[in-house]
Amino acid sequence: MRPLRPLLAAALVVGYAAVAGCSGAGSAPPPEGHAHLPGQGDHTHATPTKPGSSATATPDWNHDDVSYLQMMIPHHGQALDLAELAATRAADPRVRALAARTEAARGPEVWLMAGWLAERGIDVPSPDEDPHEYDHGEHGHHPMRGLLAADDLAALADAEGPAFDRLFLDELLRHQRGAIAMADDVLATGTDPRAAEIATEVRAGQRAEVARMERLLAQLPAS
Repeated sequence: MRPLRPLLAAALVVGYAAVAGCSGAGSAPPPEGHAHLPGQGDHTHATPTKPGSSATATPDWNHDDVSYLQMMIPHHGQALDLAELAATRAADPRVRALAARTEAARGPEVWLMAGWLAERGIDVPSPDEDPHEYDHGEHGHHPMRGLLAADDLAALADAEGPAFDRLFLDELLRHQRGAIAMADDVLATGTDPRAAEIATEVRAGQRAEVARMERLLAQLPAS
């Protein structure tokens, strides 16, 4: 699979740096009063303590908010890679148009997720990182859902024309349904209102995309 489109990747890197510069976020060690969230190694940092206070401030967010946003950035990155393949391999113009809409929707969502994490001094994944690197399910929390495995990606990369169209829609449907399930997870157990708003918007958009893909798949000629 090809990496994320260079212009989008560059814009996100610049955006992360700008947010980090305003909020003090970044890859440097956390300032005094920060602690790693349990079970996550170096992936996340907790809220700092208030000056002069021995108690840790209670954040509006919890681990499920953090893990959802960290997982969804590379999850969206995989969707962007799939959409990029469709731009040159899809035979049906409706499939290419759907892929273009998918790509246009994911970029702004990644920006919102990255901004939430950076404002809180929490590690921001790159969209072109291996999504499994941020799968919090390995630590006993909500897992990544709907990811394509290496064999699935290879099969899609080898397909062309009408065969690609059907396989692309099948795989992207599975991917998007996974994203909807991840949004359901965080909406059930997360605590941050802004993270919930992001998850609600993502879920609504992807439900609409799933409905369009299902209609289109039913209209494609049988392979």
